[in-house]
Amino acid sequence: MNTGENAEALRKIIDFIRKVSIVLLCLHFYVYCYAAFGRWGLTHRIIEQLLGHIGNMGLFNHFHVSKVAALALLLVSLVGARGRKDEKLKLPTALRHFIGGFIIYRVSFLLLQLEASVGVLAGLYMTVTSIGYLLILYGGSLLSRIIRNRLASDIFNRLQETFPQEERLLESEYSVNLPARYNLKGKIRNSWINIINPFRALLIAGTPGSR
Repeated sequence: MNTGENAEALRKIIDFIRKVSIVLLCLHFYVYCYAAFGRWGLTHRIIEQLLGHIGNMGLFNHFHVSKVAALALLLVSLVGARGRKDEKLKLPTALRHFIGGFIIYRVSFLLLQLEASVGVLAGLYMTVTSIGYLLILYGGSLLSRIIRNRLASDIFNRLQETFPQEERLLESEYSVNLPARYNLKGKIRNSWINIINPFRALLIAGTPGSR
């Protein structure tokens, strides 16, 4: 059921998965740029103990494993991304950011093969990879919103002006039935305004002098 509690729980799960993805990417930087962190004095025994436990899972057996795992968690978190409905969202814009970010994220490891100091290479690699990560996050969020908006059933028309109205004639002994017409999805349809019981829940208002 689409209740507020379920929506809040889903949001918390998505946020948690995304945070795990960010932490995993940071650990990837720490492991494979360890020499630079050592020069910067940013190494810590607790982090190394944590990496020892995580390393038993095989995440750091290969350079690309932890990086791909961080990306996979990010993509999972994007599946349930929500946002304000916006008719101006364009698929090419979302794809351009997503694909561009994916390419940058994928090939950023080539920067480590350049000839420069360890600190410069590490800083450059982490910066470019983070840019790719953020582009994937932004483009993926747009894609998720576009797909959700297109798959969601919306009883309102494109201009959000009208909605399906009562087209049945519902009569009773004292009913008042007023014929009407309305526009739905570009078509004029006949409807009825049925006041089944005019003796209850009825308010008549008028300005002075009205009859």
